[in-house]
Amino acid sequence: MKIKIKYWFTFFLTLITISAFSQKNTKSFEIRDGHFWLNGKQFNIYSGELHYPRVPSQYWKHRLQMMKAMGLNTVTTYVFWNYHEESPGKWNFSGEKDLQKFIKTAQEVGLYVIIRPGPYVCAEWEFGGYPWWLQKDKNLEIRTDNKAFLKECEKYINQLAKQIIPLQINNGGSIIMVQAENEFGSYVAQRKDISLEQHRKYSHKIKDLLVRSGISVPFFTSDASSLFKGGSIEGALPTANGESNIDTLKKSINEYHGGKGPYMVAEYYPGWLDHWAEPFVKVSTEDVVKQTELYLKNGISFNYYMIHGGTNFGFTSGANYDKDHDIQPDITSYDYDAPISEAGWATPKYDALRNVFQNLNKEKLPEVPKPMKVISFSNIKLKTTSLFDIIDQQKSISADKPLTFEDLNIGHGYVLYRRKFEADQKGKLEIKGLRDYANIYINQTWKGELKKV
Repeated sequence: MKIKIKYWFTFFLTLITISAFSQKNTKSFEIRDGHFWLNGKQFNIYSGELHYPRVPSQYWKHRLQMMKAMGLNTVTTYVFWNYHEESPGKWNFSGEKDLQKFIKTAQEVGLYVIIRPGPYVCAEWEFGGYPWWLQKDKNLEIRTDNKAFLKECEKYINQLAKQIIPLQINNGGSIIMVQAENEFGSYVAQRKDISLEQHRKYSHKIKDLLVRSGISVPFFTSDASSLFKGGSIEGALPTANGESNIDTLKKSINEYHGGKGPYMVAEYYPGWLDHWAEPFVKVSTEDVVKQTELYLKNGISFNYYMIHGGTNFGFTSGANYDKDHDIQPDITSYDYDAPISEAGWATPKYDALRNVFQNLNKEKLPEVPKPMKVISFSNIKLKTTSLFDIIDQQKSISADKPLTFEDLNIGHGYVLYRRKFEADQKGKLEIKGLRDYANIYINQTWKGELKKV
C-alpha cells in the first residue's frame, strides 16, 4: 500500500510540474487573420520609440515608466551595430550597452518590446549604424547583395540573436517583433543603377540571416507606403512610416500582405529632428492628438518616433542628405520635440496624449513618475591646453597626401594634418571631400576655417 501511494503521489507531482511548465510557456505573439494576437487575444500595438544608447542607463526605468504612465503598451528600439562591435570582433553588451538589461527593464515596467536591428538603421546615427571599418575592405559594398558585406552582417546578426532570443515572448520574455532591414524602399528609389530584382535579393537575404540565427518572433518592414514595392520582404509584415491617411495605409498594406492587415504605422512623427544652422522643427500638440485619435478610432497600431529622443553623445550623431543642401549634420540634442523631453520631463504634448489614452482605458493609468533630480553649477573653471603643446605626445604618420580616417584606422575624433614648406608659398588652399570643417594654422597661429558649403 505504501508503494502504491508513493507511485500515485509521484505521478500527481509530475502532472503538476508539466502543467506549470505548460502555463509558463503559453505566452505568444502572432500575426494571423488580419490581426495581431497576444496570448491568444487580439492586440493593438501602442508603442513609443526610445533608443537605449541615447539615454544613460540609470534613467532607463524612469523613461519607460513615463511611457507606461502615458498609456503605451510597447517600446521600440533600434540596435546600432557600431555601438556594440567596438572594433573588429570585439563585442560589448555590458554596462551602458547592456541591451538585455534594457529589455528586462521594459518587461519589469510592463511594456512589450520591438527590436529594429537594421543592419542599416538611419536614425540620424553615425554611418547609419555601420562600423566605420567596413569601408576599409575595397571588396565590400554596403547594403547590397555583396558576399563580403553579408558575411559581416551575419556575424552581427548572430551576436544580436544571442542577446534577444532568450528574451523573446515565446521564451518568457517581452520581445514581440523584429524588423528586417530599415526603410529599404527609400534606398531602392535612390539606387537606380541596381535592378529591383538585385535589391530584393539582398533584402531577403537579410531576413534569411535573421531566421537562421534562431529569431522566431514575427518580422516586419517599415517604409513610406509608396515605397513598399522596393522595401517589402516576403514573410514580413509591411508597415507604413509617416502615413496619416487611413485609406492609403490599408490599401498599401493589403496590396503587399495578402489583402488584409494588421495595419500599423511603424513611425508616426510627433516631432522631428534638427540640423546644425537650421531652425528647430516643431509639431503642434493639436496635430499629434488629432492623428492619434484617428489611429485609435480605426484600430490602427502605431509607434511614436520618437516618444523620447535623448542625446547624441560623443561622435554618435550622423548627418542627413538633401540634394539642395548636400550634407546636413545632426545636432547633439535628439530631443525631437518628443512628448518626453530630452531631460525626461513631461511636456504639454505628453499630458494631452495621456488624456487620450486615459479615455481609452477603463482602469486608471499609473501615476506619472516624478522628474529626476537635477543639479546646478554656480561656478565652473575649465583648464585648457594648446593643441601644439601635445603634438609630440601623439603618434605621427608620414604620407604623400592626406589620408582618410579609415586609412589611419581612426573611427571618430580629430586629425591634425601638417606640411612643412622650405620657402614662402602662395596659392589657394582647397580640401577636396571635406564634409565637416577644418581649422587652418600657419606657424601655430590660427588663420581661418574651411567648411563644406
